[in-house]
Amino acid sequence: MFSRKHRRRPKSPELLKAWEYLDGGDVPGALRQLRHASDSLPLAEVSLVVGRAAGAAGFDDLKEAAAALADRPDQAKPLYEYGYACVERGVPYLAIPALREALRLTPGSAAVLRELVSAYEREERHRDAVDALSAHEDALADWPDRYLLVFNAVLAGDLDLARRQHALLPAPDDDIWLPARDRQNRVLARAASAAEASPLDAADLRGWQYVMGGTLLGMLSPFGFEDGMAGRYAWLQDSHEQCLRGLLRLKAVLEAAEARPTSVSLLPDRGSRILGLAAAEVLGLPAHPFEEGRHDTVVIAYDLNETARAEQGPGPEIIGQLFERAPGQILHEHASCWTDPPVITADSVTLLHQSLMAPWDAQLRQSADGGVESGEPDDRPQTEIAADIVAADPAPEEDIDPVGRLTDFVTAVRGTWLHGDRAGLKSAGPVRSSRFH
Repeated sequence: MFSRKHRRRPKSPELLKAWEYLDGGDVPGALRQLRHASDSLPLAEVSLVVGRAAGAAGFDDLKEAAAALADRPDQAKPLYEYGYACVERGVPYLAIPALREALRLTPGSAAVLRELVSAYEREERHRDAVDALSAHEDALADWPDRYLLVFNAVLAGDLDLARRQHALLPAPDDDIWLPARDRQNRVLARAASAAEASPLDAADLRGWQYVMGGTLLGMLSPFGFEDGMAGRYAWLQDSHEQCLRGLLRLKAVLEAAEARPTSVSLLPDRGSRILGLAAAEVLGLPAHPFEEGRHDTVVIAYDLNETARAEQGPGPEIIGQLFERAPGQILHEHASCWTDPPVITADSVTLLHQSLMAPWDAQLRQSADGGVESGEPDDRPQTEIAADIVAADPAPEEDIDPVGRLTDFVTAVRGTWLHGDRAGLKSAGPVRSSRFH
């Protein structure tokens, strides 16, 4: 229970609405209301709502930090501790106003600056992270601060700044930073090669996917391209035809990259096995169950998140094995979720989606009365569904992205493709798309 002094109610209308959600036991509703509230709302009042929500959720650390901030909203320590707790509990948007104020009160604090940058990164507010770090450039430690400046400059689309700051970075004294340094070197090398064939502007989804993670994006969505989606799918009911188009684009990518795999590796989840069997036919290669360390193979995943979530079989273990690249190994994912990215980044991806129904799922269809109903899942043997994919019509309904544009890009970047590990992406990067929750 809260003490009497913490039964205070906020006064701002936006916060009173959040308070009403909590009266009804709706913690997620209250947090959604806080997300949409202005950064200018009084922190002491916001912390009343956050503390009550944290108590209902059993987050005692955040509850106590919010109570301390409500009592002392003008002191850096409670501001920082509240911000830190918000980040740890997965609500970084609530941390940002408090950490900004804590940094204003203690402008030389590296701990506060780094926590603020962490909150910005988790919210994909990379330009704000760049601005915060740049404002304290004279006091930045090279590792991690200047490294973080380069990292966020790339994700904000500012390659000039990233290159200037990267040139100032010495080799790290602590070996713990060596993998991060190597990844950053690869990012900037990929940016240099991509710039030969792509504008790397705010609409260049393929270019930035390659720069950030080394992924060759095979297909841009034609739906809502100019209306907020920028080549990503929001919701997609996938089809055999779309799967075949993706595999044909993968074949074109391999040819343009002068990659010569000798087999297809089948992951254990149902969707990946179906697509992998079809890929073996399209590519004219033998198919084998996935084996760690196999050289010169194309590993086919339908959706890496589904591979990782597979309740039976070694899916999660295989995901870990794919982090480090075996010689000549190429990881292809057909449908990659950009709002919940997989923990590893594929070398080739057909399309980016937010929500998707696989062709063998219980898809939506028109009912007899003209409405919409859910059909039955396709429980046929995997070989039969794979054969239907191979026999499908690959002609797209609308093609804003000719395959020649893709292969021209691949030809330009093939010298920097397939290097390093497959670290996961946590940001959509410089190309923004509308999100639907």
